[in-house]
Amino acid sequence: MADLHVLRVFCGPGGQHGNQLGVVLDGRAVAAGQDRQAVAARLGFSETVFVDEPGTGIVDIYTPSTRLPFAGHPLVGTSWLLSRLRTRPALLRPPAGPVPTWQDGEFTWIRGRAQWAPDRLMQQYASAEEVDALPAPPPGDGWLYAWAWQDQDAGRVRTRGFPRRGDGIAEDEATGASAIVLTAELRRALTITQGRGSQILTRPGPHDTVEVGGRVVLEETRPL
Repeated sequence: MADLHVLRVFCGPGGQHGNQLGVVLDGRAVAAGQDRQAVAARLGFSETVFVDEPGTGIVDIYTPSTRLPFAGHPLVGTSWLLSRLRTRPALLRPPAGPVPTWQDGEFTWIRGRAQWAPDRLMQQYASAEEVDALPAPPPGDGWLYAWAWQDQDAGRVRTRGFPRRGDGIAEDEATGASAIVLTAELRRALTITQGRGSQILTRPGPHDTVEVGGRVVLEETRPL
């Protein structure tokens, strides 16, 4: 039986908060397609990753209801875990395309493209307090990333993320893909506080890419 590694990705200083992630390193133990979707639905994390080839970085990402071509917090978390096991490649390979990854101090980084996370509404609010006051989820359909400046000069942003897919994830604690889209729109480096207190760092990268980084901690390892 394969093991499940449960991580928290984009933790705040001191390792608090972060978005839970399930990683199955022996991805081939679970058949692609409906079997993986069923596992992701049973686990109930915002995303679960199946690593098909650790050496070449081939990964498969599922929410409780759908397969994703790209997602930020799963790739940051998987990169960190593979590094911890000394098997991390220079590129991760989700269906969307090759994703460079590296470590810089306590932060694990990836580089992706905003077009890999389509149909996400970036909605600005007048203050962080307005973002804090939103219900989970706000009325409406489709992915909503609510944001407000905390300190515009310093690039500090308050955000909350709402997938609104009807699959039990009322609010996403920390989402790298939406952070990439927001950074691409604003065209500047950001320090993002999302959810209860998760922290995401972003900056524009080369050739219209965006780099996103964060802290990761291992919560537990258990049989799948």
